[in-house]
Amino acid sequence: MKNAFFSIWTFYLEGFRNMTLGRTLWLIILIKLFIMFAILRVFFFPNFLSNQPTDAAKGEYVSNELIQRATPATNSKP
Repeated sequence: MKNAFFSIWTFYLEGFRNMTLGRTLWLIILIKLFIMFAILRVFFFPNFLSNQPTDAAKGEYVSNELIQRATPATNSKP
């Protein structure tokens, strides 16, 4: 079992060492992931729970938001 994991590891290690175009593509992928998770997260995904002081208040906020979003608006027409 250990030999199988070692052979798989060496297979991928040698594959990454011998890449030429692949390294550039992996660099582009890593840059895009960094932009999505580090930069866009700050602007598009605000932390609403940071305004709540306790865990109970956070739970209450989340449950109220789920209920409000699940129920249709009362003043909307079908």
